[in-house]
Amino acid sequence: MSFDNRISLRLTAADQKKINEALKTAQETLKPYLVALTTEERRGLPKMSDRTTPFVEKALDYAQTNPALAPSFLNVQEFKVDLEAVYQLTELLRTVDQLSTLLNDTVLLAGSEAYEAALSFYSSVKQAAKVNVPGAKGIADDLGKRFEKSRSTERKTTAQ
Repeated sequence: MSFDNRISLRLTAADQKKINEALKTAQETLKPYLVALTTEERRGLPKMSDRTTPFVEKALDYAQTNPALAPSFLNVQEFKVDLEAVYQLTELLRTVDQLSTLLNDTVLLAGSEAYEAALSFYSSVKQAAKVNVPGAKGIADDLGKRFEKSRSTERKTTAQ
């Protein structure tokens, strides 16, 4: 069984250090500006989306040009600051999302190739164990533990 080796990635220690330092710097720089919400808080907030943005921009423009129409509890300057924060952070978020997608895809591919290699090795060892190659049975038994059903899975299967 042959498979394509689509990735062969080795980060140098210097590159790894440089990347970690850059990420740490970004995290430390952003930390004072960012908030963490609970799941309940996230659910309860009205969401601004691409379709909502023009409405929000228009409302801000009207609030700035027609201050007499703004309710007394609305701080129009803070409204503007919040919208500018959305623009700034969305730009960063898009970059981070693209990087995250590429990292996830790369980890998935490298992991897939490593798993395929492990499966090929395991298959070979099982064949070697069948013909009594010394040492193969112990390795096959040890690697085979990965594929044993758990007791709870077996109970569910037999109970059905």
